[in-house]
Amino acid sequence: MSGTSDLRTPTGEDVAVAGFIRRLPKAELHLHIEGTLEPEMLLELARRNGVDLPCSTAEECRARYRFKDLQDFLDLYYAVLDVLVTEQDFHDLTAAYLRRVAADGARHVEVSFDPQSHVPRGVPFDDIVGGITRALREGETEHGVSWRLIMCFLRDRPPAEAMEMLELALPHRDVIAGIGLDSAEVGHPPGQFAEVYERAREAGLVAVAHAGEEGPPEYIAEALDVLKVRRVDHGVAAIHDPALQRRLAEAGIALTMCPLSNLQLQVTPDLTRHPLKRLLDAGLLVTVNSDDPAYFDGYLLQNYVAAQKALGLSLADLAQLARNSITASLLPDARKAELLDEIDLAAAAD
Repeated sequence: MSGTSDLRTPTGEDVAVAGFIRRLPKAELHLHIEGTLEPEMLLELARRNGVDLPCSTAEECRARYRFKDLQDFLDLYYAVLDVLVTEQDFHDLTAAYLRRVAADGARHVEVSFDPQSHVPRGVPFDDIVGGITRALREGETEHGVSWRLIMCFLRDRPPAEAMEMLELALPHRDVIAGIGLDSAEVGHPPGQFAEVYERAREAGLVAVAHAGEEGPPEYIAEALDVLKVRRVDHGVAAIHDPALQRRLAEAGIALTMCPLSNLQLQVTPDLTRHPLKRLLDAGLLVTVNSDDPAYFDGYLLQNYVAAQKALGLSLADLAQLARNSITASLLPDARKAELLDEIDLAAAAD
């Protein structure tokens, strides 16, 4: 991958910057829990549940985690999810992620899950939510990481199927805070899911959606106008539309950007050309996240470090990105204020 090897070779300065980033309280807002399935756990769950895999060792599995585009990634991503069967499987997957993200200095996470990847296989919806939320509650106690849960719809599946998932989710409104839209973007404009999103908003769920990852800027505008989203996941294509940038900045609509995901999926061929810094300088509420970190060779901290190295982000930029993550979160205002004060203190100490 262009621009990968030099960005992964740590220097003394990288280590110092990583320490600064780790000390900043921050939130991760764009994380698919299924995308944290590391090869070692993949093999463990396959043995536990008697599932055959296209690889037999962690090294062999990891070697397959190289992709030419989003669809290439999705083909493998969905193929291996058969190992997630029981409530305990979803718990273990989530608990492993929380240990990693807490070590990266995260204080709050907003975790997405894809029930359409599991329910049609016969996995009960209650088991999916139950396993994930049990681990999230434990993680809040053990690691001090608060959380919100977001249920995503697969945009390359029929909207009627998404509506079925929404009806399954409504009894769990005490733990499911919002809905999202993910999977293959090109040819699947967000407006197709207008009715589903309207029903979700009526039920009090917050709306977010992937837009402008591989799709055009018009998909971002459509997500704003039709789905009434509070945040845009990715939003890379906004760099091509100055008027859209102004709109996003003025409205305070956050972009949950994922640098290493964009690099690995060839959304940007070189991280030095990623629009994150230009959009940040334009006043947009840009945040850094890891997306599907097991597949893209980098959790939250690695995404911050790689972006800093590739784009020449200053310590002030890094602190602003952490602030943005808290501002764009679903936390109550009082808790946001506490964490923002902590960021200011951490930044001032350096």
